[in-house]
Formats: sequence, C-alpha cells, structure tokens
Amino acid sequence: MIGGEFRGRPLKAPPGLSTRPTAARVREALFGILGDIHGLKVADLCAGTGALGIEALSRGASHATFVDPDRAALEAIRHNLQTLKVEHRAALLPLKVERAKKALLVQAPFDLVLCDPPWPIADRVAESLGTLLDGNLLSEDAVVVIGHRADRPFRLPDTSHLIAGQRRSWGDSGLSWFALRPSTDAAELAAEPE
Repeated sequence: MIGGEFRGRPLKAPPGLSTRPTAARVREALFGILGDIHGLKVADLCAGTGALGIEALSRGASHATFVDPDRAALEAIRHNLQTLKVEHRAALLPLKVERAKKALLVQAPFDLVLCDPPWPIADRVAESLGTLLDGNLLSEDAVVVIGHRADRPFRLPDTSHLIAGQRRSWGDSGLSWFALRPSTDAAELAAEPE
C-alpha cells in the first residue's frame, strides 16, 4: 500500500502474468489527485489484485466492492482483505464488468469507481462502462477513473452516461476521469435563460 492506514503493507497477487497490478507511482498520483476520500463508497472494477480498492479503504473509504471474473484474483483479494482485517468493509463479485450491473445495484450508489482493466480489453471495458454506469449506480457527484495505455486513450460514445474530464499519463500508463452526464431535465434547466 502507498498511503493511509495500511501504508507499506504488501498485497498478495494471484500467480501468473494475467493480473497486472496498477503501478505504485500511478496509484500514488491517482490518490493524490482524488484527495480526501473518507466515507466514500468505492467500486474497483477489473479489480485484479484489488490494489486500487484496498488503497481506497486504506485512505478512509467506507466500503469497496471488487468485481473480477478470475477466481485466483478474487482469492488474492479475499486474502488481502482478511489480512488487513477489513473484509467487513468489502464485497466481492465474481463477474465480468459487463454482466455486473444487477449485483452492483445492491451496493449502489457509488461515489468513486476505479477501473484499470487489462490493456488488451481496455477499449471494450471502457465502452461497456459508458452504458453500465448510470444514475442508478452512481451518486450525483461520482468520479469514475479508467486506466489505459498512455498512447491509446479512448473516447466514450455519445450515448454514454459519462462525460470526459481530465486525462493524465505516467510512462506507458494513462488514466482518464469521467463524471455522470447530467440528466436531460437538469441540462435543459441549466440552458434556460433567466
């Protein structure tokens, strides 16, 4: 862990090369940009080792939901949560992100969504998040951060429930920020002259 309550504690990773934890310097920069996250409900999608969600718990998030279809990854996350004695502040969903909406609704709304998918599927995952993450899953001021190769930024389709914000990169790693698109009624009210 980089900061917070569990600073310096190592995390177990599943064996093999299929899970790539988010680089420590990227995690440090990400949480520096996010600032105070005390009390937030977090979703860690394509969780892998769970490093992002556990970092959020370490920094004061009230709850984290981890989504990953890989059993070895989920076992590593479960082990890490038990070792840190925070399993009561977490939920694990053994699902692909694209199929997780119904299960995520049980934990919603989320204030912060973190997703650093394997780069070969980053575009597909990001596109599915644009339709998956809506006002039913996200709080009004929710922040969504999606990881990607720095040289392969993506744009969400116009039909997405999310709108793009800042984009940052560190070496070959990139992160893009998104927010919930205002509802049609709110957008129309904002556009009306006084």
